[in-house]
Amino acid sequence: MATAELMCREIPPERPLATGGSSRNEKMEMTYAGNTGNNMGISTLGYRSAKYNPSEWHESNYAKYYQSFVDRDNAEKIRHESKRTVNETEATTNKTQAEVTKKLGERIQDINFWKFELEREIQDVIAETDVLLAQKKRLENGMRSTEVPLHIATDNLNCRQRRQGVDVVQDDVELALLKEVEIINNVQDLLKKTTDQAEKQIRLNRGAKQNLEMDWSDKKEALQTDTRSGALKNHHTEKQFYSGAAKFEEIQSTPESWAQYSHDNIVKAEHERMASIQLRQLIDNILEDTSRDMREQCDTVDVAFQKRLEDLDDSRTKMEENLQKVCNEIAQMESNIDNLRKAVRDKENPMKASQTRLENRSYRPGVELCRDPVQYKLVGEVNEICQSIDALAEKLNTAENSLKDLQDNRMSLEKEIANKKNSLFIDRQKCTSLRTRFPSTLKLQGYQ
Repeated sequence: MATAELMCREIPPERPLATGGSSRNEKMEMTYAGNTGNNMGISTLGYRSAKYNPSEWHESNYAKYYQSFVDRDNAEKIRHESKRTVNETEATTNKTQAEVTKKLGERIQDINFWKFELEREIQDVIAETDVLLAQKKRLENGMRSTEVPLHIATDNLNCRQRRQGVDVVQDDVELALLKEVEIINNVQDLLKKTTDQAEKQIRLNRGAKQNLEMDWSDKKEALQTDTRSGALKNHHTEKQFYSGAAKFEEIQSTPESWAQYSHDNIVKAEHERMASIQLRQLIDNILEDTSRDMREQCDTVDVAFQKRLEDLDDSRTKMEENLQKVCNEIAQMESNIDNLRKAVRDKENPMKASQTRLENRSYRPGVELCRDPVQYKLVGEVNEICQSIDALAEKLNTAENSLKDLQDNRMSLEKEIANKKNSLFIDRQKCTSLRTRFPSTLKLQGYQ
């Protein structure tokens, strides 16, 4: 161990001389080479034991002696340096005490000035933050009030999905409802974004207020400290020594930076207050614009619903009129078919009479089996009756097909009338009645 530079006159302890011992290996611990058996607790050749050797014991004792000596020497050096520092500090304090007392009075005036300015700005920021909180509450109310219009619009769209047949059409009402949902979603996004912006501005206002209050609190404490320090005299008892109190810290501010710090806090607070005022004006405009957009779109949807209901009523009325005409025509066509079938049946007896006459005349004997005018007339009569029956059958087939078309048309009209009634029920009872719950403009603007 190297010899330390010592201040005291005490002689350092001497390092112990090396002592001999039992046999040792150059790279191994001291071992006993004799026969020790198995359970004597003595290490055999080449193995480290759990015990220290004598040289290690002496070296450890010397290290503790020497460390004790060094520590005592360091303590003595510290005592001498402390006495010198105390004397220098006391001399400096006595030299500058009168000048510091004068400067403390000037400092108190400066602190009072900035303390008053900070108090005024704190009150302004508190008042502005309270007003902004009220605006944020309006935003939240406006956000909640948009849930009802969105529910109404989506419910209208879902209800109109239950229309049937050709009434499942993307009409002006559906387009207006989709536009209404889009507007409400955009309004909600804008209000959410503006609410987040208001919350951020409130945090900035409170942060600026906190900085002002901390600065004010520090100045109040500094004012109390400087006032107490200015009144402190040497004969007072409330004083004591503080080692190192007279040194300059790196974190200490200068008079310029001290004044600039309070000035910057006030300027920052004024900046946040102006930003808060502008944000409040923006919130007013946003709430007014969004409520107007939603109300205008609501009116557009209502007008589209009324026009659609008029169209549905007109269509249903015309279809009911056509249905009545079709039903009348069906009745007439059924009567016509009955007449045609009766006419066909009425041709059976003349046909039988003509064919019977021809059959009977076919049994005339010999030369009497003559192709006379009667024969020609009977054959012509049979052919004429056949043609009449064919014509009546064709008309009967055409009439039956027409009747089927009329019946299909009647079913189609009845189904379409049912669809129109269903659509009218949905649009009038389900949709327009629900839209009467649309919030008022004051509620959309967050006043309620």
